[in-house]
Amino acid sequence: MASSRRQSSRLDQPLDRSRTLRPSVDSERFGRLSEHAARGIGSWAFILWMTIAIVIWIGINIALMDGAPDPFPFIFLTLLLSLQASYAAPLILLAQNRQADRDRVQFAEDRQRTERLLADTDYLARELADLRMALGDLATRDYVRGELRDLIDTIEDLLHERPADGASRGDGHRTPAGAPEPDAQ
Repeated sequence: MASSRRQSSRLDQPLDRSRTLRPSVDSERFGRLSEHAARGIGSWAFILWMTIAIVIWIGINIALMDGAPDPFPFIFLTLLLSLQASYAAPLILLAQNRQADRDRVQFAEDRQRTERLLADTDYLARELADLRMALGDLATRDYVRGELRDLIDTIEDLLHERPADGASRGDGHRTPAGAPEPDAQ
């Protein structure tokens, strides 16, 4: 308790001089308490123990008919159950409100994450389309190999056709067919 007093009366914080009849409540601590109570009230163990307590209460009051603390209409039991319900309902509602707030924050974070993912996906799709367009103009390895094979075949054909069609000179040069022979000097 002293640590909470120290935190509320820090020297770097102004004093709260407002006067109010409303007590100051730490909403975070009270929210955690309400969630804990709602988890307990909403469990099967609570229902089982509550049923056992009610059966024992009714059994004791029926067994002690004359000196029973709560005779037959069980007015005190009804009062206790009403009191428990009157506290349980707001605690459950507080826990639901806190869960709704957490869900809202989680939903906003999920929406932002989804928007970022969509933007990244759109960017990557555009980049992929640009790469495909650039690769469409690019010669592939198989295309270049095929062109080189065609050129080699053409060169080989030309080399095999020359000796048959053209006359060979003695200096190792060939002349095309039908071309005049240069004069030897």
